[in-house]
Amino acid sequence: MEVLREKVEEEEEAEREEGVEWSSRPEKVVKPLQKDLTTMTQEMLKDLEQKLSEIEVPISGEPQTTDTIDISELPVSYKTNTPREEQLLQVADNFSRQYSHLCPDRVPLLLYPVNECQVPKFVSTTIRPTLMPYPDLYNWDSCAQFVSDFLTMMPLPDPLKPPAVLYSPTTVLKYQKGNCFDFSTLLCSMLIGSGYDAYCVNGYASKDLCLMDLTREVCPLTMKAKEVVHEVERALPKKYAIKPPRDLVSRFEQEQELKRQTDIKAAEEKRLKEEEAHLLEAEKAAPDSLHGLRVHSWVLVLSGKREVPESFFIDPFTARSYGTKDEHFLGIESLWNHKNYWVNMQDCWNGCKDLVFDLGDPMRWEYLLLGTDKPKLALSDEEDEEANDDVEDLDKEDEEKNFDMPPSWVEQIEITPEAFETRCPNGKKVIQYKRAKLEKWAPYLNSNGLVSRLTTYKDLECTDVLEIKEWYQNREDRLELKHMNKTTGLNSDYFKPGHPQALRVHSYRSMLPENDRCMEFYGTARVDGLIKREETPNTMTEHFQGRPDFLTYRHVNFGPRVKKIPLSSAESNPRPIVKITERFARNPSKLADEDVAERVFLTMEERIQLRYHCRKDCITASKREYLRRTEVDSKGNRILMTPDMCISFEVEPMEHTKKLLYQYELLIQLKTEEKLSRHQVWESELEVLEILKLREEEEETHTLMISIYDTKRNEKSKEYREAMERVMHEEHLRQMETQLDYLAPFLAQLPSGEKMTRGQALRLKDECLSDFKQRLIDKANLIQARFERETQELQRKQQWYHENQVTLTPEDEDLYLSYCSQAMFRIRILEQRLNRHKELAPLKYRALEEKLYKDPRLLEFFKVFA
Repeated sequence: MEVLREKVEEEEEAEREEGVEWSSRPEKVVKPLQKDLTTMTQEMLKDLEQKLSEIEVPISGEPQTTDTIDISELPVSYKTNTPREEQLLQVADNFSRQYSHLCPDRVPLLLYPVNECQVPKFVSTTIRPTLMPYPDLYNWDSCAQFVSDFLTMMPLPDPLKPPAVLYSPTTVLKYQKGNCFDFSTLLCSMLIGSGYDAYCVNGYASKDLCLMDLTREVCPLTMKAKEVVHEVERALPKKYAIKPPRDLVSRFEQEQELKRQTDIKAAEEKRLKEEEAHLLEAEKAAPDSLHGLRVHSWVLVLSGKREVPESFFIDPFTARSYGTKDEHFLGIESLWNHKNYWVNMQDCWNGCKDLVFDLGDPMRWEYLLLGTDKPKLALSDEEDEEANDDVEDLDKEDEEKNFDMPPSWVEQIEITPEAFETRCPNGKKVIQYKRAKLEKWAPYLNSNGLVSRLTTYKDLECTDVLEIKEWYQNREDRLELKHMNKTTGLNSDYFKPGHPQALRVHSYRSMLPENDRCMEFYGTARVDGLIKREETPNTMTEHFQGRPDFLTYRHVNFGPRVKKIPLSSAESNPRPIVKITERFARNPSKLADEDVAERVFLTMEERIQLRYHCRKDCITASKREYLRRTEVDSKGNRILMTPDMCISFEVEPMEHTKKLLYQYELLIQLKTEEKLSRHQVWESELEVLEILKLREEEEETHTLMISIYDTKRNEKSKEYREAMERVMHEEHLRQMETQLDYLAPFLAQLPSGEKMTRGQALRLKDECLSDFKQRLIDKANLIQARFERETQELQRKQQWYHENQVTLTPEDEDLYLSYCSQAMFRIRILEQRLNRHKELAPLKYRALEEKLYKDPRLLEFFKVFA
C-alpha cells in the first residue's frame, strides 16, 4: 500500500469534507480513497509511523467459542502458525492500521479471524483449492448445488458485522453447517480447484439473500421453458387456383362485433392488472430497517477461465447465479482468493451496478500483497515515458518487499462417497418458495425411492395444494416422475426406458379399468410398434409407428355389455365392438387405387367401408362399401355373392375390379382381417388389464435396484463374495491337510495295527532313500536321452543339408536355418538342466536324509545315531 508517499494532513482534511457529505446517507457505502504521490521527508515518515502505531484497530465482536467442535484430532497446522504465516499476519495488521487511518469512516476489514482452534488465520490461507474426484462436481452449478444441499444455513451472530470465527472447510464439511462465509469459503475452494477464477466476497446484500428467505422467489422447477415458435412458410398461390366464393357477411356487423370483443378484452385486462397489483401489494416485503447494512458473503466468478464469457455472482445459500449488477447485492468491502486480498475503493452508492471488477487497477482495488497475478492498467506512451524514471526505483523496492502468500493451513478437502450420495443433512432438506415447497431426500433413504417432491399451492399461505410432483431414483419399475394435479384429478407417471411393458407415460384419473387414461410407450422397444393408447369408457384409440403393414391408427367404439356381471372384465365378459376404424400409411409398392388408406368395420351393421389413397394427379380417392349379407344354401357351405353387396366409386375403373370374382375374393379377405382386428382389440384390452395389475403390484412392493458396484447395499453380491472367500479358505485348508507324505507308500506296506520296530524303521529309511535315489537317476537318464535325441536329429538335418545344398530353394534354406536355431536352443536348455540336476541331486538326497532323521515317526529309533 503506497500510504508512505501521501500527505496525511491533506488526506485528513479531504476525509472530513467527504464525511460531512456522506453522513447524511442512511445506507452503508464504500468511500473511494484519494491518493497523492508526493514524496515525504524522513521526519514526516517517522511521525506518521508513530501515529500509525498508536492506532488501535477495532475487532468485530468477541471470538465465538464452540464447545461442540472436537479439536483434539485436528492437525498441528490448525493450532499453530508457521513463521511465514506470522509474517503474513504482521503484514495484514500493518495494512489494517493504515486502512483504518486513511478510511476511518469505513468498517474494519475481515483479514485474520480466528479459526476453530482460536488461532488467527489470514482469510486467503483458509481457502484450500481442491478438485473433487466426482465428475458431477466439475462445473460451477453442480458444485454450488452440492454446497447448498450439503450444508445447513446458520445466520450470522451479528447481521451488521462479519463473523469473528472463520471455520476451515474440513470442519464445515464434517459438521454440515455454517454461515455465509463458511459456505463461500468451501465453494470457492471447490471452484478454484475446478479451474474457475473465483473469489470470496465480503459485502452487503438484501435481507432475503442474507436470511435465505425464498418465500418471495419463484421455484426454478416451476418455470416453464420458452417454446420456440417456428414460422410456417406460406405456400405461394397457384396461378390457376379456384377462386373462393364471395364473402356475403356484413362488414358493419363484423366491426361492431370486433369493437365489442375489444371492450370485453380491455375490461378483462384491467381486471387482471388490478388483481396483479393487489397480489404484488400483498407479496411486497415490509421495509427493512437494516437495508444496506446486512453483511453477507458470496462468490465472484470472473470471466476468462473455463470459457466463462461474463463475470457473475453465486449465492452459496441457494446455488443461484446473478449478474454483477443485480439489485440483491448492495455493496462490496473486500474480496480474496488463495493468492491475494483486494479492498474495494469504488463508490457503492448504487449497489454493485457501477463496480468494475478489474483487480489489476490499483485505483479501484487496493491489493494487500505485491505479488498479484492480475494485469496492471496499461498507460499511454507519453505517461509511460514520464513514469519510467520513478518506476525503476520503485520496482527495486517492490522486489525487496515482495511477499508470496503462504500455502493453505487447511487439510485436503475430502468428500466420501457416502457423504456425496447423502447430500442433505440427515438425508432430508426442505426449501420454501413462493407458492411452492421443495423437499429433498438422499437416495435409498425412502423405501419407495423418492428423492424429491415439489408441492405447488394456489395461495401465498401455502394451504391450498394445486399440484404435486415427485421424482424417484433406482426404481426397479423405472418410475422417474409422478405428477398429480389436485384440481383436475389427473395423475401422470413418467418412466425411464426399461419398463417390462415398455411404458413411457401413464396418465389416468383412476386405476380401475375402462376409465379415462392415456398410455405412451417406447415404440422401438415393442414388436407391434405401439406408441400411444388412449382409452375412455366407450372408446379406445391406438397409434402405431414403423409397422410392416403400414398401420398407423386404430379407433374402436364399444357398446354396452349384454350380460351385466359384477366385476366384468375384458377376459370374462368383453365389451361388444361396434366399430373399428383403421388407417394406413402409403405403401410405395402398391398403386394408390389399390392401397387402402382407411378401413372401417361396422360390426353391428355388418358393413365394411374402404377408402383408398388419393393419387397425386387426382382430387378425390376411390371408395368401396361391402354389405356382409350372406346367403347360404341348404347345406350351409356356400356363400353367394351378388352385385348389390358391393357399392364402389373408382376414379379410373379397371376391368379386373368390375368382375364379381375379384369383389368376392376381396370380401373374403376383409372378413379374415376383421377377425384379426377384433382379436387384436381383445388383446389390447387384456394388455391394459395386465399393465394396471402390474402397476398396482409395483406400487405395493416398489423394489429398488442396487448396482453391482455398490458393495454395501448389494446383499446378493456380498453373500456371493463371502461364499467365494469361504470356499477358497476351505480349499486352502484341504490342500494343507492333503500335502504329499513321502512315507505314506512305505508305511502302507507295514501290517496295520502293529507298532513299528527299530528294524522296520531302518528298512523304511533305506527303502525311501533308495527309491528317491532311483528317481534322481531316472530323471538324469531322461534328460540325457532327450539331449542325445535332439543332438542326433540336428546332426541328421545338417547331413541332409550338405547333401542337398545345391538344389535347395531360398524357402528351404530359411526353414533349415529356423530349425537349427530352435534345435540349438533346445539342446542348450537340456544341457543346462542336466548340469543343474547333477549339482542339486546330492543336495536333495542329503536334505531328504536329514528330514527322515528328524521325522517324528522315526525319531525315537534314530536317537542312538544322534
